[in-house]
Amino acid sequence: MENLAVYHGPIGKEEGERRLGQDGRDGCYLVRDSDSVPGVFCLCVLCKGFVYTYRLHKDEAGSWAAETSPGVPKRYFRQIKNLIAAFQKRGQGLAMPLLYPVTAQRRAQTHTEPQTPGNGLSPTLGTHSPRLQQPTTPGARDRKNGSKKEVAQAFG
Repeated sequence: MENLAVYHGPIGKEEGERRLGQDGRDGCYLVRDSDSVPGVFCLCVLCKGFVYTYRLHKDEAGSWAAETSPGVPKRYFRQIKNLIAAFQKRGQGLAMPLLYPVTAQRRAQTHTEPQTPGNGLSPTLGTHSPRLQQPTTPGARDRKNGSKKEVAQAFG
């Protein structure tokens, strides 16, 4: 997982929201560890001021899938990077296509730069807008993932 540029590790829901809010563009996304389910990963995407979270899980055959909108056929991928590439198109069951990767390296560069009034945030994410929300897919909490070794192989 560590060699996936958009993987931010165990940053938590609030920090994930903050990082996406710093980017501010609809379609920016990252992957983080789940707060509530150990060993599970979350794909988070910003859409109209809300952060949508999709749990990523691995099936018995070793393929990865994302919990998408009800009625959308589930698709399986050998590697998470292939799953991300597929979800960069519209109509795949996410609130917004994955358009702008928020990488851990880019975030580190942004974090070290001095903050100025023109920080690139969208007006919808300003101090007077509602707090970013994080909807989750129903039933996704009960999913479990494999070991860290299996996860590392998914990105190889």
